[in-house]
Amino acid sequence: MTAVTFAGARVVDPASHRDDVVNVTVDDGIVTDVGADVIGRRIDAGGLVLAPGFVDLHVHLREPGREDAETVASGTAAAAVGGFTAVCPMANTDPVADHAGVVEQVLRLARDAAHCDVFPVGAVTRGLAGDELAEMGAMAALGVRCFSDDGMPVRSPQVMRRALEYARTWDAIICNHAEESALTGGAQMNEGQLSTLLGLAGWPREAEEVMVARDLVLAGGLGARLHVPHVSTAGAVDLIRVAKARAVRVTAEAAPHHFTLTEERATTYDPVYKVNPPLRGKEDVEAVRNGLADGTIDAIATDHAPHPPEQKEQEWMHAPPGMLGLETSLAVTLTELVEGGVLTLSQAIAALSTNPARSRDITGHGGPIQPGAPANLVLFDPAQRWTVDARGLQSRSRNTPYTGMTLQGKVVHTLLRGRFTCRDGALA
Repeated sequence: MTAVTFAGARVVDPASHRDDVVNVTVDDGIVTDVGADVIGRRIDAGGLVLAPGFVDLHVHLREPGREDAETVASGTAAAAVGGFTAVCPMANTDPVADHAGVVEQVLRLARDAAHCDVFPVGAVTRGLAGDELAEMGAMAALGVRCFSDDGMPVRSPQVMRRALEYARTWDAIICNHAEESALTGGAQMNEGQLSTLLGLAGWPREAEEVMVARDLVLAGGLGARLHVPHVSTAGAVDLIRVAKARAVRVTAEAAPHHFTLTEERATTYDPVYKVNPPLRGKEDVEAVRNGLADGTIDAIATDHAPHPPEQKEQEWMHAPPGMLGLETSLAVTLTELVEGGVLTLSQAIAALSTNPARSRDITGHGGPIQPGAPANLVLFDPAQRWTVDARGLQSRSRNTPYTGMTLQGKVVHTLLRGRFTCRDGALA
């Protein structure tokens, strides 16, 4: 493989605290030099930001079972075009990833697609039923580091405590869907004055906060590792902030739609804005932004949830919740948080890359960018403005809430171990 030097890029690497304009040379799958003269083939990277490839802790690739919505190949293609070099698909496939066989299938499909690295999340309980623990040990032997029944909360405190104890034996992570479903029966959107006006059953903030509080108490008492997914309320942010101050081993993520969009979108009755947890009020959006700014929320994770048009484009009451996110995550983050002065560029890249890799023990991703490190990199133009067109996405589905919106920041190249997976803005 011929050495390639990306010349004149602004290298932003939170892991090494680097933010300067230097040349970066890649050869044989690794970074071989940072800051030297051009070696081998020169690629002009002037005006581009070069950063560690992004890591998404929360995606739904749907395969096996729902290949009409997404496949491992199409989902990881969307990831590559979005600047991601690693993704963590959730276990709620059909069949459920509650045993080693399904995990092995997903890993094989990912190797065949080769668009990015895939680190499957295993189920906590058999069939996501919340009763009996899944084959966590067998999945851990395949490298699974996180377990979640995402979409279905582990309602039993006893089962949740047992899962945390079991995962603690190999220092793995439990990620519980933050919803007390006894409070959300029939819920369609955030509970409040607007839900009453629209005639849609409300989803109270307390449903998230009660579950987060319970899990923080259990994890703190056991010294186990907990990850809180898709944080959406001010109360949940406060609970996590207090738990971190008390040294509870907790990490947390926020989805782009929860720090950009509010419940007001529901006034259109367009089901593209229906999501779990629901879009919240302005004060919640502000709290999530503040949580990212002060480090309470570690990572930005897309909760990429594709649905085919025949399912998503129904009446609000019947449409499934979920939104696409992989191909717009960077641009939404830059437009809303960096341009908005909420995060520095380095903080944004840390939330998209370095922090999620560390929180999930994913080595080789997230930096540092230094000689000998795997060349898992993204180069993007922070100034490029573009309009989201659902028809032009790599995903098999089209349910993006950002279609028609003009965003700032576009991925130009993504490299997985030195090999282009996205080149000049297109799938390589």
